[in-house]
Amino acid sequence: MKIQHIFFDLDNTLWDHRGNAYLTLKEIFKREEVREKYNLDFEDFHREYFTINERLWEQIRDGEIDKDYLRQHRFYDSFLFFGIDDLALAQTFENNFLDEILNFNDLVPGAFQILEYLYDKGYHIHILSNGFKEVTHRKCELSGIHNYFKTITSADEINIRKPKPEIYDYALKKANAAPEESMMIGDDWIADVEGAKSFGLEVVYFDVFDDKFEADDVKVIKKLLELIDIL
Repeated sequence: MKIQHIFFDLDNTLWDHRGNAYLTLKEIFKREEVREKYNLDFEDFHREYFTINERLWEQIRDGEIDKDYLRQHRFYDSFLFFGIDDLALAQTFENNFLDEILNFNDLVPGAFQILEYLYDKGYHIHILSNGFKEVTHRKCELSGIHNYFKTITSADEINIRKPKPEIYDYALKKANAAPEESMMIGDDWIADVEGAKSFGLEVVYFDVFDDKFEADDVKVIKKLLELIDIL
């Protein structure tokens, strides 16, 4: 059956979460005078924060922790790595981060162009994200891509995350889409590729960070505009 429904992951697939988070944290770091108080360089802090945050998101994806645990620990553990036991500072970062990241709405290169291309071709375009529900819609709206999507689904809606089959079942039913006429495009090999493939969708792995995962039956792209050759 011909592909009619395209499901995109959001963060780091269309919306440049890694870049926007860097700019946000740099502003908060400077405002809170962390370097002056603790003689800590931002680049060192950001490098450790990135490692810890990625690991915590993997644990959320795998059902080992919930989002409250992540929000309590990602900044606290990052500062603790440098011997800085300052819960108030960590909570200040957490409380400001989700709101202030929406001040930066850079998209992954090619995002607008590929959405316009797919929209003009008549595809039904959707978002299926493991991100927090409270910011997923706002990211789409503030970055100007909201109107391209028929549905926007956050895993928070049923508190089950990719790659679990229940979230794919929920998103496809919401979109009135059958697996065999649907494609998932995302940057997380386990959540987006393995999860969607096991539910019967076609998949495209967006290897945006050059992680070099591959499988015989999985299409791999390095740039979003390569989707024009597939769709």
